[in-house]
Amino acid sequence: MRTGIYAGSFDPITLGHLDIIKRAAKLVDHLVIGVLNNSGKKPTFSAEERVELIRRVTKEIPNVSVEAFSGLTVDFAKDKGAHILVRGLRAVTDFEYELQIAQVNHKICPEMDSIFLTTSLEYAYLSSSVVKEIASYGGDITDMVPKEIIQDVYEKFN
Repeated sequence: MRTGIYAGSFDPITLGHLDIIKRAAKLVDHLVIGVLNNSGKKPTFSAEERVELIRRVTKEIPNVSVEAFSGLTVDFAKDKGAHILVRGLRAVTDFEYELQIAQVNHKICPEMDSIFLTTSLEYAYLSSSVVKEIASYGGDITDMVPKEIIQDVYEKFN
């Protein structure tokens, strides 16, 4: 079984993330969405909330599972029996950072490969930070996050 890992903070999940998830799920037998629980950061949504939101929006994708983790992504991937790390790229500026991370991951775990999926053009501008900024002022995020979680995002800021 080919298992892939798509790891990130997903604070919150956006339509850009969901685009990558749907496309990556077609490339592997099982895609694990790893929700990074980074004690050094203060996310808007807890790891448990982020896992629940992602499960809600991916429930129709049968080969996707979601779980929180902390530590190195390569260690999480090894624990899941994965050899593929999926990364999304929005712009050329993402590539340099992502390439460096992929090279470090490969150095740590030579059997681990990274694949890069470019975000669909309609989501190239989109990030969780943009969503949070707009939502915090009550702006319209309907074209930015899955409809199933719009209310959850607004409730965090009211």
